[in-house]
Amino acid sequence: MIALIQRVTNASVKVENKIVGQIEQGLLVLLGVEQHDDEQKAQRLCDKVLGYRVFGDSDGKMNLNVQQIQGQILVVSQFTLAADTQKGMRPSFSKSAPPILAKHLYEHFVNYCHKVLPTQTGIFAADMQISLVNDGPVTFWLQI
Repeated sequence: MIALIQRVTNASVKVENKIVGQIEQGLLVLLGVEQHDDEQKAQRLCDKVLGYRVFGDSDGKMNLNVQQIQGQILVVSQFTLAADTQKGMRPSFSKSAPPILAKHLYEHFVNYCHKVLPTQTGIFAADMQISLVNDGPVTFWLQI
């Protein structure tokens, strides 16, 4: 399971020109699910996302996590993160989870996050447009 996290001052996701999820300071999480992922991996990745220290402390060092700053989470499904790009000029999605499993684990991840912090989402498998102000910029690839 893969999370591309971006520290943001704000972010939103639109579907058909309508905002379906929006946050202020926090993390935008682009979430990719692979074939062999399960609920335990989803929980471990969520714990890592929520605990990852990417926010500045009083000295400007990345020592605080999203919980410590009382931030928000925006989770957007992104199956392309599981793409194999090693060969050729077109990505292969053979490592991606089938849609039924991916949706289940995406929802599990979101529900687990929501227990801890305010969490907004996009719409699974929809064509979405994301707007964000990446703070820093700070972006990390987390994988379990």
